[in-house]
Amino acid sequence: MTNKITNQTSDGAGLYTLSIRLVIGWTYFSAFWRRLILENKLTPDEAGYIGEKFNHFLPNALGIKPIIEYLVTHPNALQTSMITFTIIEGLVGLFIIFGLFTRLMALGVFSLAMGILLGSGWIGTTCLDEWQIGVLGIACGFTLFLTGSSTYSLDQHLRNKYHFTEKKWFKWTASGVFPLLNRKSFNLTGSLLILSLTLFTNQYFHGGVFGTLHNKSVKPKVEISNIKTNQSQIQFEIYRTEGVDVYGSFLIGIDLINEKGETIHSLNSAELSKFPKNNIQNHYVSKIKPGKHSLIIPLGAKADLTIDLKEVPLQSKNISVIKLTDISGTEWIAKTE
Repeated sequence: MTNKITNQTSDGAGLYTLSIRLVIGWTYFSAFWRRLILENKLTPDEAGYIGEKFNHFLPNALGIKPIIEYLVTHPNALQTSMITFTIIEGLVGLFIIFGLFTRLMALGVFSLAMGILLGSGWIGTTCLDEWQIGVLGIACGFTLFLTGSSTYSLDQHLRNKYHFTEKKWFKWTASGVFPLLNRKSFNLTGSLLILSLTLFTNQYFHGGVFGTLHNKSVKPKVEISNIKTNQSQIQFEIYRTEGVDVYGSFLIGIDLINEKGETIHSLNSAELSKFPKNNIQNHYVSKIKPGKHSLIIPLGAKADLTIDLKEVPLQSKNISVIKLTDISGTEWIAKTE
C-alpha cells in the first residue's frame, strides 16, 4: 500500500510539472530551430552569427570569462562550440518536450541555464532579461529532476511496458519514484542553494539585493588602454565593455589633445566612416569597423587603432589626452601617461 501511494505521489508530481516541461523544452529546442531551420546563424560570415552574440557575453561574464575569451580568439573552435552547443540545446529541448530520460535532460537544462546565467546574466536593457532566463532555467531544471515525467511522456510509456524501468538507473535518468531516501533534505538543500545563487548573481550583476541598482546594458562604455606614440603615429586599444548588445556604439569623434588642453588632431564622423581597415587590428570575432556615418564598436569588441600623425606639425605631437565621442554625446578620456 505504501509503495502504491509513493508511486501515485511521484506520478502526480510529474503530471503537475507538465506545463513547465513543455515550455522549458520548447525554450531550448527553439534555439536550434531558429538558428538552423528559420535562419542560418552558425555561419561566421553571415549576419547574426551566434558567435558574435557569444562575444557580447565576454566583458562582464562571471567565472567563465577565460573560456569565452579563448573561443572568441579562436574562430574555428568557436564555430565548433556553437554548433555543438546548438545541437545539445535541440536534443535536450526535444527530449524534455516528449518526456524521454527526463531527469538526465533536466540536468542538461540546469547546466545550459547555468551557462546562460554566468555568461550573460548581466545583459538586459529593461527586465534583466538574461539573468531571469538563467535563474528560472536553473530552478526549472532542478524541479524536473525531482519530479521526472508521468502521464503524457515517453518515460511513462516505457514504464507501462517494460520491467527494466524499475531499475535504479532508469529512475535516476528518466522518471519514477525519486531514488533517494532523504528526498525532503535534498529538495530543501538544493532549493536553498539555488536561492542563494539567485540572490548572489542578482547582487553581483545588478545590485538588486542591496545598495545602488545598476544596469550595464543601458549606456555604452568604451575603455582606452595600451597607448603607444611615436613621431609618425599613435596606437591605442579600445574595448567596449557595456551597453546594449543588439547594436554598436557609434563613434563620431576622436580628439588628440596636448598638455595645454588644445586639440592638435581630430577625426570627425565622416573621417571615421572611412577609417582605414588596415589601421584596425581586431582581437575577437565581434569586429570594430567603419560604418556609413561613424566607427561602429559592437559590445565585447576589442581592437588596436592606429592614427597617422605625419601631417601633424612636429612641435604639436606632444599628445597628452585621447578623447572619444559617441553619437549619444558620451565621452571617454584617457591620458597617454
